[in-house]
Amino acid sequence: MAASNSKKTSSGITIKTVYCTPTEHKDLPGEFPFTRGIQPDMYRGRLWTMRQYAGFSTAEESNKRYHYLLQQGTMGLSVAFDLPTQIGYDSDHDFADGEVGKVGVAIDSLQDMEILFDGIKLEDITTSMTINATAAILLAMYLALAKKQGADWAKISGTIQNDILKEYAARGTYIYPPKASMRLITDVFEFCSKEVPKWNTISISGYHIREAGSTAVQELAFTLANGKSYLQAAIDKGLAIDVFAKRLSFFFNCHNNFFEEIAKFRAARRMWAKITSDLGAKDPRAMQLRFHTQTGGSTLTAQQPMNNIVRVTNQAMAAVLGGTQSLHTNGYDEALALPSEAAAKIALRTQQIIAYESGVTDTVDPLAGSYFVEELTDTMEQEAWKYIEKIDTMGGSVQAIEEGYIQKEIADAAYVYQKEMEAGESILVGVNKFTQDKEPFESLFSVNDSIRIQQIQKLVQLHANRDNTKVSAILANLTIAANSNENLMPIIIEAVENLATLGEIADTLRAVFGEY
Repeated sequence: MAASNSKKTSSGITIKTVYCTPTEHKDLPGEFPFTRGIQPDMYRGRLWTMRQYAGFSTAEESNKRYHYLLQQGTMGLSVAFDLPTQIGYDSDHDFADGEVGKVGVAIDSLQDMEILFDGIKLEDITTSMTINATAAILLAMYLALAKKQGADWAKISGTIQNDILKEYAARGTYIYPPKASMRLITDVFEFCSKEVPKWNTISISGYHIREAGSTAVQELAFTLANGKSYLQAAIDKGLAIDVFAKRLSFFFNCHNNFFEEIAKFRAARRMWAKITSDLGAKDPRAMQLRFHTQTGGSTLTAQQPMNNIVRVTNQAMAAVLGGTQSLHTNGYDEALALPSEAAAKIALRTQQIIAYESGVTDTVDPLAGSYFVEELTDTMEQEAWKYIEKIDTMGGSVQAIEEGYIQKEIADAAYVYQKEMEAGESILVGVNKFTQDKEPFESLFSVNDSIRIQQIQKLVQLHANRDNTKVSAILANLTIAANSNENLMPIIIEAVENLATLGEIADTLRAVFGEY
């Protein structure tokens, strides 16, 4: 969308880009502390990235869905991995039984990654990968594939989630102890800052904190506290904050309370600007909080699932008015199954209608100046600082997680909400009010249980055709490197290029770091 100074309503009324001047308001969009947005013209200059999250079954099946989404107008890909991939097990491992390809795509080797992006040039798209404990391995596979395509790493852009602290606090797909995990994360920071400068090396996630039952204030506070810990870990490794902080991004949830969510996003930008500034950042781009938003998965209901279209629209609008840089909208059937093609298309069309038909993109931060929105932004910030200050006194997020403080706060909030739901104090349409007896629903998407057999057959062929002696030697070198202070990314890339599997690499690191 080209920037323009002549936007008009259907009645011919001229719309200004911003409804204030520097003399009227100190917080201009695009300027510190970025309360009103990180770009002066926001969506008048460029829309958010419409990035639909998808991945299931085999790499072949997920590849078909990616081509479908690209044909429908999605602007970037977002990869969901199955649970074995997330926790470092190949599809033939006993622990993978029953889980292969179920909640995401199964990726065991570079060969799977090649199939996943078949017909898609990595220089031409941005890719977000929701992966944490094995983030370094999946990024290595992605970069190895880019090299095979002849792509320039300096032109490759995208994001790995790579946020292990929220796994300990809320989600559970961790492998290694916190300090070893932080070492892997900072190795990725260091490597990408030199070799893949446009890559976002971490997406600090509040999404899963919220899905676990936190309040909006807790999501804001715990996410930024984790971000602060990552900043400090990188600084302690000797990295320059004005360099690596530009490649950090965030991943927030968007729930049903329209104005609270907007205020949360505005407060987050302001707070992150202060956190980075206090830690020594001077470059304004290093102080900008850039974030992806996903509509709230836990707000979707299996009862009357078509109601979820309205919920997702409400949440998506809040994310846009809050200034998101990237957005995924959930499918209406996701409380029942993986999203069908029909549901995925409606979810994408929801974003496109907001972008091109609603008019909310015509000016920057259109709710600014509202007493309610400004007061709510200020209050959410004040309440979030209280949590962060407490976590700081405990020694930071790692210590607060190890002591169980963050987990307990989330669990307590979830318990309070559940009690309110059961008492009818919080209304969920179709669940505890306006219910109906018969709710037929057809055409649910499902994953065939034969997927694991297909993946195991691929692994048998891979082991038979690769140079196993060379793979063993590289994994032995990885063991040595993991016992030293050497950056592990180059040797992980060498391992995947020689067809070492994800499980083999993860197990090598398990033998050194242990499991948590």
